Amino acid sequence: MSPEPIETIIAAYFANIASMNPEGWVDNFAEDAVSHDPVGEPPTKVHEGYREFIGQLQAFFAKLEPTTEHIFVASNEAAVKWTMHGVSKTGKSVTFEGITIFEINAAGKIQTTRAYWNPAQMVAQLRG
Repeated sequence: MSPEPIETIIAAYFANIASMNPEGWVDNFAEDAVSHDPVGEPPTKVHEGYREFIGQLQAFFAKLEPTTEHIFVASNEAAVKWTMHGVSKTGKSVTFEGITIFEINAAGKIQTTRAYWNPAQMVAQLRG
């Protein structure tokens, strides 16, 4: 797979997080996709209740603005260095960053994600 379709899929993934669009976000994934977000937590089957992920974002954030700083594509995978800026519903600003590894299947859908970031840093900013 060439880099362009992979970069398009990744752009759609982050755009749907920014717009907090659960249907569009889940549509980026293969039916049997698995997400390790963050790595170290039990993996989640994206199509089995993972729309709740966007629901959680909607509950806490008034605005989310992801920035993809670097996308490194190799074969059918990509490593993405990203930063997320957000504003909570209570008006607190948060910034957190990480790296997500995406595996794209032959149908052009995300098969697996492995996200390396620390949710505790985001939570501390929301509580601070």
